[in-house]
Amino acid sequence: MHKLAEKNPRAGYRMITQLLRREGWRSEQGLINQKRVHRLWKLSGLQVPKKQRKRRRLGSSQHGCVRLKAAYRGHIWSVDFLFDTTEDGRQVKFMPIIDEYTRECFCIDVSRSITSKRVIEQLERLFYLHGRPANLRSDNGPEFVAEALRTYLADQEVETRYIEPGAPWQNGYVESFNATFRAELLDRELFATVLEAEVLSEQYRRKYNTYRPHSGLDYLTPSAFAAQCCGKADIISESALALT
Repeated sequence: MHKLAEKNPRAGYRMITQLLRREGWRSEQGLINQKRVHRLWKLSGLQVPKKQRKRRRLGSSQHGCVRLKAAYRGHIWSVDFLFDTTEDGRQVKFMPIIDEYTRECFCIDVSRSITSKRVIEQLERLFYLHGRPANLRSDNGPEFVAEALRTYLADQEVETRYIEPGAPWQNGYVESFNATFRAELLDRELFATVLEAEVLSEQYRRKYNTYRPHSGLDYLTPSAFAAQCCGKADIISESALALT
């Protein structure tokens, strides 16, 4: 439990139970009991601290994730930016793109700077691999409202769903991924170079999709949930993605 908690610092006892079962831990009665894990979890002081969050209004936007929910794979993708630094103090920019229905992370682009042109290049690659989504949700950052990107998405018949300024909770699915990504990688690693950040981010993305149970998916991984929903033939394999 301690080893798994160290590797997955934001995991609770339910997720740890699933990981223990996956690794073959059993009791005399069969599969390891979740109540037993919970009891040992509390005795070991491994609970994840809960922060009290203030309630926010939904706002008037019809594009937020509460008012407009993904109904199927490929219905809504969401994109956002995170920032960190390399050990020399220079900024590194991260751009995750996820499918809101399956929670799959299709890419985490990493660079010193990400322009609207680079956003288009990444989307073009992902559209080829996974098909075009019906909607793309993002904030109103200059990279996302640029005329070139808006024109490209219109040509691809992808609706732009811009959230209200200063309302990140309206893009809640990618914000949730960002929080997990920061807690499990960015806050734990000091990157020497952009290349190192890129390699570790890709390793994390693969782990997130294929190994890490997701509480919002009944503790399936995003890849397993996508395969269950759509059939394995519809899922682009990680090996195929690595060749692009």
